[in-house]
Amino acid sequence: MRQSVFLDELTDSDVAEHLADEPSTVLVPTGSTEQHGAHGPLGTDVTIPREVCRRVAQTKAALVAPPVPYGISQGHKGFKGLAYLSVDIYLKVIEDLVLSLAESGFRRIVFINGRYTNYPAINLALLNCSSRLSDGAEAFALSYWDALPPDEQEEYLGIKLDCTRT
Repeated sequence: MRQSVFLDELTDSDVAEHLADEPSTVLVPTGSTEQHGAHGPLGTDVTIPREVCRRVAQTKAALVAPPVPYGISQGHKGFKGLAYLSVDIYLKVIEDLVLSLAESGFRRIVFINGRYTNYPAINLALLNCSSRLSDGAEAFALSYWDALPPDEQEEYLGIKLDCTRT
């Protein structure tokens, strides 16, 4: 029995056994390394999707790939600790991950995004490499907040002003 859902904590034999016995889904958390105010760690945008992936993997017999901790964050230049990838490099990283994960036996590769500017690039990368995927493999992307019910999305993503406070 598998001890972990995290791909990087398993041996190649563990993964081979998983691919033989389970639906072959791998979840890839993506995010960024950038500021989140004085209160939030630089890895917030990758920590959240990694935890979402962990929880989903436990219920869906999936594995979780190591996260992509760098994103398209050039707009945050000037903040200390910022680390980002250029768009062209980011596209290539995502494309290579999709192709290599498919080559290793995964049939469903799902990117769970935590940085809003990454999402269009992830989708473009998936489109770029879709014709090169091995037979039966497919890749998808979504941002973790896409799964929230509409009222929770509004609460989480919407801008509400409370003008009654003094």
